[in-house]
Amino acid sequence: MLQQILTDMFISPELLAELSEEQKQVLFIKMREEQVRRWKDREARLEKEDATLKKPKKASVKSVQWLAGMDSDVWVWVMGDHPADQSYEQICDDIIAQRAARQAQREAEELRAKKEEELVNRFSSVLMDSELQSWKEEVERLEVERLEVERLEVERLEVERWAAAQEQSQQEKREAEERRRAEEEVRRVEQKRKQEIYMDLKKVREERDDQHWQDSLRKSKAADLRRRSIAKQTRDDHRRQSVKALERGHVAAVTKAFGGDRPALPPKPKPRNLTVTSDTLNPKQGVRRTLSTSSREHIIRWFQEEQLPFRAGFQKDQSRIASWFHGIISRQEAEDLLSEGAPGHFLVRVSERILGYVLSYRCKEEFKHFLVDATEGCYMLLGHQIRFTSLAELVEYHEGEPITMSGGEQLLQPCGQRPSGVDYADLFT
Repeated sequence: MLQQILTDMFISPELLAELSEEQKQVLFIKMREEQVRRWKDREARLEKEDATLKKPKKASVKSVQWLAGMDSDVWVWVMGDHPADQSYEQICDDIIAQRAARQAQREAEELRAKKEEELVNRFSSVLMDSELQSWKEEVERLEVERLEVERLEVERLEVERWAAAQEQSQQEKREAEERRRAEEEVRRVEQKRKQEIYMDLKKVREERDDQHWQDSLRKSKAADLRRRSIAKQTRDDHRRQSVKALERGHVAAVTKAFGGDRPALPPKPKPRNLTVTSDTLNPKQGVRRTLSTSSREHIIRWFQEEQLPFRAGFQKDQSRIASWFHGIISRQEAEDLLSEGAPGHFLVRVSERILGYVLSYRCKEEFKHFLVDATEGCYMLLGHQIRFTSLAELVEYHEGEPITMSGGEQLLQPCGQRPSGVDYADLFT
């Protein structure tokens, strides 16, 4: 099945849903290696064809002329190498300073307008009140003394006008002094505010850049550590399982799988041509897929014609059906059965989506499902290298050895049938 996937570079969503996380990672690595190998072969073939076929160059009227430097070579300018070029930090500081200056200038303009309005309101009211009072007195005096002291009144008016002019001059001087002080205060506040805004913006940018760099570094280290851990665990699993299988005698070639003292089994039936049509995918014609969605009747016929002659689902002595074997049940039904037991319970079920089996296992906090490849006359977990001649041998091996080193999934207790009835009756009738 793995070779078929690598040949077609295609895996159906139903099969992908049946894979565990470890099997998905192994399958992704295998498919990526196959893509790299095909790319290298294609590049080598194209280089060989280019070497044998020399295509004449077409004459083109277009041309490009490069600017030459003092060394008669192509002139190249690299940003940052020239003494007048600014660094990234300097450019950012200039932008922040300009932004702070504009904001401080706006605030200063608002403060200046407010001060101007206060000064105008205060001094205009004082001037209007003093002039009104003097003119009232002038009218009264003119009415009383207009005929008697006209000359003196004129002189007095001139004196009063001079005094008013002097007072107005002093008032203008005080107003100018107040304006100067207000302007100095506005400028001082503007400069202080500009510096504060600049420091705040610079601090925010430094914190944001530092936090972004720390997050990127942490994610990169975590991803690198996870990839190394997965690769090491995969190598350790393969090495350990290969050695253990050789020691216990579970690894054998397909041609020797049915040798020894076991009774001869009928020949494997000829494969049927199963084609799957899809509106979006066009798989290769003539290639048999066991990865497509199948109906329940199709799966039952496959089990009875191709698996039952090999006594699939029976105990190793072939005396009766194994307690861990279940029929065509869904993932949810398998998890419901396993939830009644303790961690370490397991069962092997016929997949409801593909032509194959699924080993369902209960961990402490979750359930795991491992796809069992039943093609090529043997049984093995997808992504593993150890092949078994029967499902019973696969279960017996992993009762002593965990499925993966990282998860430590060791088969401890089989999950049997419900008291209400067995779920594999339709497979054997």
